[in-house]
Amino acid sequence: MRLGLLILVSMLMFGTPLGVSGAADIKIGVAEALTGNASQYGVAIRKGFELTAGEINGAGGVNGQKLELVIEDEQGKKEEVINVFKKLIFQDKVLMLFGPTLSNSAQASDPVAQGAKVVVFGTSNTADGITSIGNYVFRNSVTEADILPVTLNTAAQKTGLKKVAVLYGNDDIFTKSGYDNFKKALQELKIPVTTTETFAKGDVDFKPQLTKIKASNADAIVMSALVAEGAPVMVQARQFGMMLPFIGGNGMNSPRVFELAKEHSDNLWVGSPWSMENPAAENKRFIAAYQKAHGSPPDQFTAQAYDAMYILAQALKKTKLTGKVEADRKSLRDALPAAQWSGATGPFKFGQAVGRDGKSAGYDAVQTAIVMVTKANQYVIQK
Repeated sequence: MRLGLLILVSMLMFGTPLGVSGAADIKIGVAEALTGNASQYGVAIRKGFELTAGEINGAGGVNGQKLELVIEDEQGKKEEVINVFKKLIFQDKVLMLFGPTLSNSAQASDPVAQGAKVVVFGTSNTADGITSIGNYVFRNSVTEADILPVTLNTAAQKTGLKKVAVLYGNDDIFTKSGYDNFKKALQELKIPVTTTETFAKGDVDFKPQLTKIKASNADAIVMSALVAEGAPVMVQARQFGMMLPFIGGNGMNSPRVFELAKEHSDNLWVGSPWSMENPAAENKRFIAAYQKAHGSPPDQFTAQAYDAMYILAQALKKTKLTGKVEADRKSLRDALPAAQWSGATGPFKFGQAVGRDGKSAGYDAVQTAIVMVTKANQYVIQK
């Protein structure tokens, strides 16, 4: 009776204490591009977070506490994401951050989180060097450096290609990183490059580049692009009579390619830890839950966000939250590297990266790539 009275007085004076029944929510910051060119990824990511948070909260939360998502639109802009990070960290006082959507934005904003000693967890950032920013930087998005060589090697074996043309976006850290990793993989596989062409975000006419590629007699086009430019490239190539394979990076692994390229979307090779066609029970459960909620199929970015929240939950279960923001942020950081999960994207664990100072590095995903090729508006797994 006396204990109950003490808790009631505490609630009236100070708010609900952490760690008891009906405890205060765990505030999780979500910074994603919900408007602008990157919203095709950011909106999908938000849906993944919301789906998982709903499942976790519906099952009683984590250690009796519910997850509260504090969501902000960073618009896919570097200056905006920095402002959003500062708001979430210093004003909203979230425990940790998910985001941002693009690697360009992460390079600009993650140092803010690192400096404030707040975990930042990327689910769609795959460019090189992001986790080298510091030991508060995490991601479950497998890097282009890990995925692209596997994709390229499988496509070469299956199609028998001997030489390729390369096309990439030269004004984005993600597409530039993809190019760098494709170039390295092509050199290691001893596959000659007939020509290398570039484009910029927002370009709509790719005929000059495709004319040079066609004249080079390449067997395939290796393309590092986001789907907004990549899909139109495929359309114009097919209209040019170029039916050769496209080998793409992470940005082309989206059902949006079927909407934008339509009947011209076949013969695109991509790699990812996630596939709609993966028959694993955890993946089937995720797909069914998403389709029930949204009436449409999910994509890789939704799946990675969905799993990321569960990875976080595993760490939170082993984190004793005190209600003191700075201490709780450090406790979570210390628990997160050991978190493991087997979900929609398969078995997952973290591996430590190399820091810029040679010491305090962040953490990358350790997962196996699935290589797929598009056929009749589907990504078909290649074995």
